[in-house]
Amino acid sequence: MADTIGTGTAASLSEELDYVRRLTADLRDVLKQQREILRARGFRLPPGTTTTLNDIIRRVEAASKRLEVLEHELDQYRALADIAALINSSLDLTHVLNQAMDTIIKLTGAERGYLMLRDEETGEMEFRIARNVDRKTIDSSEFEVSRSVVQRVAESGEPILTTNAQEDTRFQHAESVVSYSLRSILCVPLTVRGEVTGVVYTDNKIQAGLFTEQTRDLLMAFANQAAVAIENARLFARITSTLEAISEMKNLQDNIFASIASGVITTDTEERITLINRRAQQILNLMEKNLVGANLRDVLPTLDARFDRVIEEVKQADQRLTGIEFEADLPARGHVNLSMNFSPLKDAHEQTQGVAIVLDDLTEIKRREAQIAGVRRYLPAEVVDGIRSAAELKLGGTRQVITILFADIRGFSTFSEKIEPERLVEIINTYMTIASDAIHLQQGVIDKFMGDAVMALYNTPLRPQEDHALRAVRSAAAMIADMRAYHEIVSEEDRLEFGIGIHTGEAVVGNVGSPERLDYTAMGDSVNLAKRLQEVALPSQILLSEETYQLVADHVEVRELEPIQVKGRSQYTRVFELVSVH
Repeated sequence: MADTIGTGTAASLSEELDYVRRLTADLRDVLKQQREILRARGFRLPPGTTTTLNDIIRRVEAASKRLEVLEHELDQYRALADIAALINSSLDLTHVLNQAMDTIIKLTGAERGYLMLRDEETGEMEFRIARNVDRKTIDSSEFEVSRSVVQRVAESGEPILTTNAQEDTRFQHAESVVSYSLRSILCVPLTVRGEVTGVVYTDNKIQAGLFTEQTRDLLMAFANQAAVAIENARLFARITSTLEAISEMKNLQDNIFASIASGVITTDTEERITLINRRAQQILNLMEKNLVGANLRDVLPTLDARFDRVIEEVKQADQRLTGIEFEADLPARGHVNLSMNFSPLKDAHEQTQGVAIVLDDLTEIKRREAQIAGVRRYLPAEVVDGIRSAAELKLGGTRQVITILFADIRGFSTFSEKIEPERLVEIINTYMTIASDAIHLQQGVIDKFMGDAVMALYNTPLRPQEDHALRAVRSAAAMIADMRAYHEIVSEEDRLEFGIGIHTGEAVVGNVGSPERLDYTAMGDSVNLAKRLQEVALPSQILLSEETYQLVADHVEVRELEPIQVKGRSQYTRVFELVSVH
């Protein structure tokens, strides 16, 4: 009705102005005819009479043209209102945007229009809608847009209007503008909550000066409407894919919903439960009750104050919150760990109708994590973390070159005879902590503790390392340095010293033992040689094999010792004492 009145009023006013213009022109023409007759009879018209009439005609014509402009603007804003109604009447994103793009092309006179959306994973702009002046979809092979314009709008969030791109200095280096012969270009951002989610791009190759600032403002108004519609459509799609049935048959929806692995609860604005699936009732241990219509706070266990804050934030601030964990006590179940995702539920008019809660039970996961944390105290962390499936818990190993470090406390047997067992354990743990910290600093794997000795591996299949020999040497040097620093703060009778041996060579690394009891370790002659070097090392002495020394020669200072014949080998072995490492 308002549109009809507005259109009728504008038409009437236009007719009145045209009538006044024609009447004034007729009066001017009559005066021109009478002027000569009056002059012949000795009469003269007042000065400026015809000039005033000409000025009135010009003003009336200018008013008519201004009225035409206003009528055109009114048509445009009326069309914009129609677009807003269209956007809010459907959740079919493609249909809405096609209709909207056709309207924009018609209003602006553009040859082509494109709509690009930012991919939520990659962040890149992707074409979603491309239409021409004939309302036909443009094939992707015919996309000819100025990437530099699109990129600038996407990054700045500000619209770009150019009346002649070929002469615009801002785009003199834009190859696409030149190669595609683009002239009039209008590009505006799609913005939601201050974030650019897409871009609307229109252009014309032929006509320069096609778009005006008024056209830009109109397109910006459309973009604001479209951006909200797109965000709601995306949210709707996410919720639909999570909560709704895959099957098109309505009678299967309840069964599919019940089979979702997570618990799902939806509420209205008064926090009354409108839907709860079987899994949610299992998690909450409420299988025998009909919970639809019950108050959410009466169904959920007592949770901490964060829950109230989250619910209010979702409803008031229109935010989606995920991965929020709570602890609670349930009847018959005891202590549980819950993870919840919260999303606002909206209708087609963007009105919040309630909250959707996706509920996961983390109780067993948390319990297993606590158990694994305890296992890490007895096994190398790399071994525990490296187990991805039961198939990996089998006997067998991998042959590869590794570096083996053995460190043993010298004189420990004699020392242990003179001290109480409890005190002995306390002291040995201190020295083993010094050793393990030095090994972990260089990312070595502690194979095992053997009384007063420790065995470490570098470059295992669990943790490959190109510089494994240098890492082992640095661990040994740090071990001795930390040991000496510890000696400065303890009594002399508690001062013990490490003897360390290091060798690099091929070994078999993997699980050994029996199917019932596995041990992750290394085996082979290389391991034996490292052990023998440690056995002959003096207190605070680090001995390197020739193989290890060759790999670290550029980083160490050594003193070559007399070759030794270690137990189990007939040949003499070259041995190097580490002096320093850098």
